[in-house]
Amino acid sequence: MSLKFLDQMDISGKRILLRVDYNIPLDGERITDDLRIRASLPTVEYCLSKGACLVMCSHLGKAKGVPDSKYSLAPAAKRLSELLGRPVAMAPDCLGPEVEKMVAALRPGDILMLENLRFHPGEEKNDPEFAKAIAAYGDIFVNDAFGTAHRPHASMVGFVTYSKASCAGFLLKKEWEYLGQTMENPARPFVAVSGGAKVSSKLGVLKNLLAKVDRMIIGGAMANTFVAALGHGVGASLVEPDLYEEARSILALARERKVSVYLPVDFTVSVDAGKPLSEMKPAGVYPYQDIPAEAMILDIGPASLRLFAQVLAPAKTVLWNGPMGAFENPDFAEGSLGMARALADLDAVTVVGGGDTDVVVHQAGLADKMTFISTGGGASMEFLEGKELPAFKALKEC
Repeated sequence: MSLKFLDQMDISGKRILLRVDYNIPLDGERITDDLRIRASLPTVEYCLSKGACLVMCSHLGKAKGVPDSKYSLAPAAKRLSELLGRPVAMAPDCLGPEVEKMVAALRPGDILMLENLRFHPGEEKNDPEFAKAIAAYGDIFVNDAFGTAHRPHASMVGFVTYSKASCAGFLLKKEWEYLGQTMENPARPFVAVSGGAKVSSKLGVLKNLLAKVDRMIIGGAMANTFVAALGHGVGASLVEPDLYEEARSILALARERKVSVYLPVDFTVSVDAGKPLSEMKPAGVYPYQDIPAEAMILDIGPASLRLFAQVLAPAKTVLWNGPMGAFENPDFAEGSLGMARALADLDAVTVVGGGDTDVVVHQAGLADKMTFISTGGGASMEFLEGKELPAFKALKEC
């Protein structure tokens, strides 16, 4: 691979422009999950150990090209400072004379956090002037933001173009190795577990995985579409009728490739369709052939969980992306939490996709039992689909 990594660069005493993914969940100014900040620590601490100083940058939330205080990176800077036990200065912006002065004043071991890149439209537009101005802050640009690696933004592509030298940080390297190794050379049997809401968002992933796995488990609301496509009623459940034919073709492709596909055999349902999810209550467990017309499927049932655990038992590699039900409501979380427990008990390489699956594993208290948890939701999906991510492409081409 033609990618350069941080430990292949001479960074001693250099000023490092470090792109991290601190797009973290906030409740006001309180961080509710600091996983992404902690995931960046090996790269940050390595740079500091070499006597480098750091200019750190990220986006946060859906800032629309203008400053918005609710998307400030100040809480992230504060948390990073606590984790490192050293000060992290907060810049008032990511551009401008005042920021340039703060960058120029940095000494070995200093850290400066730039304000949210998406406070400027140039980030998402990959504007050359925006990219050139920020790239000038560093002697070396290090990209360690896997969660945004699928976006062709300035900090993924443009900074590389205008930096004197660029490389990937340790988190990017880890994501590449685990997701790449899982796909290219897995220990077998290799089982994929796919869940979440929509088949439409995972069509490419399912098709790509069918060329690589030995078994596939499909759960979550996306399983409803497969069950309905096979001619069974799913009541008032979330389905994608326009994808019935596609679902049948995926099952046909699996048969052709001799991949066993397992769908839920029973479901936990509610008859509170129309109410907010938090107010919905379970109304029993039904086999897939007998879902009542007024019922909404919100989780896999206990028989499905036992079946899926049996399917997983001989696995040597498991890739899990997407919860088994509407786990945000504790009444419909057992399928997802049970799947986390089943993975934790395996003697296998267990790779967990980012997003909601990461939340489930942490909720189950089993994060330390997984081999690797990806920090990227959309980036993981595109990687697993077999697409080349813009961030990796840029780093290779530089």
